[in-house]
Order: sequence, then structure tokens, then C-alpha cells
Amino acid sequence: MRIIPAIDIIDGKCVRLSKGDYNTKKIYNENPLEVAKEFEAHGIEYLHLVDLDGAKSKHIVNHKVLEEIASKTSLKIDFGGGLKSDDDLRIAFESGANQITGGSIAVKDREVFSSWLEKFGADKIILGADAKDEKVAVSGWLEESKEELVPFIQAYQKQGVCYVICTDISKDGMLEGPSFNLYSKILQSSEKGLKLIASGGISTFDELPKLAEIGCEGTIIGKAIYENRISMKQLEDFILNK
Repeated sequence: MRIIPAIDIIDGKCVRLSKGDYNTKKIYNENPLEVAKEFEAHGIEYLHLVDLDGAKSKHIVNHKVLEEIASKTSLKIDFGGGLKSDDDLRIAFESGANQITGGSIAVKDREVFSSWLEKFGADKIILGADAKDEKVAVSGWLEESKEELVPFIQAYQKQGVCYVICTDISKDGMLEGPSFNLYSKILQSSEKGLKLIASGGISTFDELPKLAEIGCEGTIIGKAIYENRISMKQLEDFILNK
């Protein structure tokens, strides 16, 4: 299982929110590159970079941060937050993203998201399926759609999606543990080959082997790292021993 630390960006700074609420913003570092280099120094290969300003303004904003991290580390970056147009994707990929995550767009404009899958391939496009009470949430989690989570994922799998990031919003940033039952349900009801990336609520190191056991392909860890609930040494050992 891949370990994928998260860096969320507001005003070019590394922040975390609780349950996606912008009013709960806490700044952890003024310099995201510094944080990324620290991850790289501990054997981490992947990074989940979220443009929270972009999510709010519905177009890419913090691409300069992406460009800086991509050009000054060897981390493989998946980038998301407000990507709505082909132009947003062009900027993201030109700035060094390995993959992009589309969430709201996959609900609100299926045609565009499907065209990205065709144009760039399923290895480059991640479906962001973030949910509250098993309903897909959109617009930086500020709105709940009528889409049921599991059928939503199943429908996109039929179109070729293989990478899915699923965040249970009620858990995100709360350090109360991830939604093991939800991830099991998704994996059991999906076709083979789904690469499910668990996100939200990771609070202790012991949860990581459990997520691997369920069959998650990766896990995104944010606040637990920044609040020193999980040490970089533990992550380094997990990566070396897998």
C-alpha cells in the first residue's frame, strides 16, 4: 500500500482543515517545498497536493507551488482542487503533476471528466469520490449531491476509471480513525482492479496495516503527520518493510 502524505494549500501555505471547513484553517508551514523535501528525505515517493484556493474559485490557482515542488523534488504528485477545464489540466500537467484528481467535475460535468479519461488515460486521471453519509460531496465539500457513492464509483469504473480517492468527510481532519467499513463496502461492490486510495481520519500508525489488509492501494495521511501522531520514522519503516 502506497503512503501518500497530503499538502493542502491556501495562499501558498501548507494548511489543514477539519471536515473541509475553511473556517477551521490551521497553518502548519509557510513553505510547502520544505514540507515536501522532508517527506522525500524519509523515503516517501508520493504526494497528494490540494489547491484549496482552486477548489473555492473553481479553477487552478496554486500551480506555482506545484511547479516548485515538482521541479525541486522527485515526488510523484497527484494534484487536485478546482480543476474544471482542459486548460486547468494543461497547466497542472505542465507544472509537473503526474496525476490529477477530478471530484466536483465528475459529478457536475460527466462529459468533460469522461473526455479527460479518453484524452489522458486512466493512469493520469483519479476520480475524487468524497462522501458524506455515502452521498458524493462537491465544490470543496460545500455542497452535497444526490449521487450515491458506490453506484457513482461503479459507473465510472465501467468507463475505465481505476484510481479512486475516497474521503469520508465526517472523518477528515478529526483524527478519529478512517472509515474501514466504507472502504470494505466499496472494494467488495466494485469490479476487480479498482485502486482505492483511502483518505480522511487516519490518526495512528496501527490503522495503516488494517487499510492494507482491506485492499486499499494507497492511503493519504495529513493531520496525523502534522500533529506528530504518526512519525516520519514509522512511515519510513512501513515503506521499507512492505
